[in-house]
Amino acid sequence: MTSTPSPSEVTYTVVGGGAIGGTLAAHLSLGGHSVQIVDTDEAHVAAIRDRGLMIDGPSGSIKTDIPAFVPNDAPEELGPVLLAVKSQATEKAMTWIAPRLRSDGYVVSMQNGLNEATIADYVGRDRTVLAFVDLFADLGEPGVVKDGGIGTIAVGEFAGGTSNRVRDLADSLSHWGTPIVSDNVSGFLWSKLAFGAMLTASSFIDHDMSIVISENRAPMLELAREVFAISDALGLQLEGFDAFEPDHYRKNVPASTVDAAFNSLCEWLAGQTKTRSGIWRDINVRKRPTEVPAHYEPVLHIAEEHGISVPRLRTMVEVIRELEREEATMGDHLLMRIA
Repeated sequence: MTSTPSPSEVTYTVVGGGAIGGTLAAHLSLGGHSVQIVDTDEAHVAAIRDRGLMIDGPSGSIKTDIPAFVPNDAPEELGPVLLAVKSQATEKAMTWIAPRLRSDGYVVSMQNGLNEATIADYVGRDRTVLAFVDLFADLGEPGVVKDGGIGTIAVGEFAGGTSNRVRDLADSLSHWGTPIVSDNVSGFLWSKLAFGAMLTASSFIDHDMSIVISENRAPMLELAREVFAISDALGLQLEGFDAFEPDHYRKNVPASTVDAAFNSLCEWLAGQTKTRSGIWRDINVRKRPTEVPAHYEPVLHIAEEHGISVPRLRTMVEVIRELEREEATMGDHLLMRIA
């Protein structure tokens, strides 16, 4: 009979070693845990193999040696997997992960968006872990992640509740910070969808997130409230994180509370090392499709199922598609379409 390995004996596999995955892999390694990276970017993998993985953060740089593989030469068996690929790559990654996942393995979605149902389709609900991740980081160059500072992580079971394995995972990530073990990770995820709508709309204008959001509070507020309408229909209790407190943006709160919430949020954003969203970076620097459609199409589908009108969220996704196809130019006129 095979015994379940203790946390110290577990080898974590990070699939997608970019901004989020690279940050978490480095901290797992520096915390004394066995970890390996699998990534489709051959240049990134080669750089990690040759020089190690560098995390360049606001308080200095850290470097660690981590085994790195492209999928074709990766180990054939996987224990716990931290999935950190872009949302639109989830299904493709799962077709590779599922046949390699050991019976004692699980997959935790260290991603943005609502990806757990897709993961569970491949490995089952009982081997799927919910996670909320709010990290401000970018892949600066192969082998180097630019970390904007500690954010928030929450983990729980997709099938419901918490468990020893999510507590072990949170403990393993203690070199990074203090992840929250929660039976309401969905409350964090939907809260971030509201916050993320603001960040997405901020990428309509070629300026820092804090400034765009502060100067365009009315459309930002309406985007968040459309997300709230859907989460309310699902019966979810939203959770606050970092400088975003969802209940401070509700329709029933005084205008002064809303303004104070925006002031606090924008001040916090202005203090981050990373001043532009990853969406802005994908459009302007990397010249590649963003995650926005993959994040919000499931949200739009749920809204339609519940008969909830969300015209601003639909327009937001349309504008992002136009920017991706270079059919639109950034500027105030794009936010006017939301307003």
